[in-house]
Amino acid sequence: MTTFDGIIPALVTPLDQHGELLEDGLRQVLDFTVDRGVHGVFVLGSSGEIYGLDAAQKRRVVEIAVEHVAGRVPVLAGAGEISTRECVRTARMVEDVGGVAGLSVLTPYFMTPTQSELREHFRAIAGSIDLPVLLYDNPPRTHVQLELTTVLELAAVPGIVGLKDSSGDLERVRTLLAERPEGFSVLMGRDPLILPALEAGADGAIATTANVAPRVVAGIYDAFRAGDLATAARLQEELAQLRDLVPRATFPLVLKEGLRILGVDAGHGVAPAREIDPALREELARVVTALDAL
Repeated sequence: MTTFDGIIPALVTPLDQHGELLEDGLRQVLDFTVDRGVHGVFVLGSSGEIYGLDAAQKRRVVEIAVEHVAGRVPVLAGAGEISTRECVRTARMVEDVGGVAGLSVLTPYFMTPTQSELREHFRAIAGSIDLPVLLYDNPPRTHVQLELTTVLELAAVPGIVGLKDSSGDLERVRTLLAERPEGFSVLMGRDPLILPALEAGADGAIATTANVAPRVVAGIYDAFRAGDLATAARLQEELAQLRDLVPRATFPLVLKEGLRILGVDAGHGVAPAREIDPALREELARVVTALDAL
């Protein structure tokens, strides 16, 4: 069974003001994060505004990621569509491109499927491809939760190899870690909880802030694995400054603006996401410049 671990940034997708892909910008984002020590990259997630990309753009994002990373770290891709059919279509596209280590699949949103429907949804997607599949649970945004019993049942399905948990419920994560089958990866999806999750036995994190502060976020994991808990705790505390700024503009504009401040062409958000307050930008500039210097 494939095991995913370490710090994997959920990458933004650089777009111009008309929503067209900035291919060189994506390459810059990939280099910025990989060169600063992350352990994988993840494209076509919610941070990557998958909901605003057409089919051709999704494919090109995956192609560029695989080509440009060139084996330096594993590449993961997401399927975040609402329907099973569309998720299967994206999953097959990702597999067809090749070179991708795994597929992260978000629960449907807007609709509220039952647990039985969710089980069938994930079984159908995992059964449609040979890629390892990560479940992705983010109830604060989707208003749909994978219950613990559902996760454990799906963990027995061939091809389903882990979970990204963005519930924010650390006790639930601890319970899952105690009951998960061997080789089933648990990755934290809430950046303020990376170190507590690692201490509980999690395998790593898929982190939005690792777009802008990859060295700091990867450093939390590396220090923890090295037994340097003081450094891990210090870096986790430093990261809080950035995480507190992320929700102060339409997601993921703070991430894109932070990258722009650091010289990376992360482009614009999917319309109507456009505005970032000048005062917030000034505060963001101070924070990201300090974090990049750590």
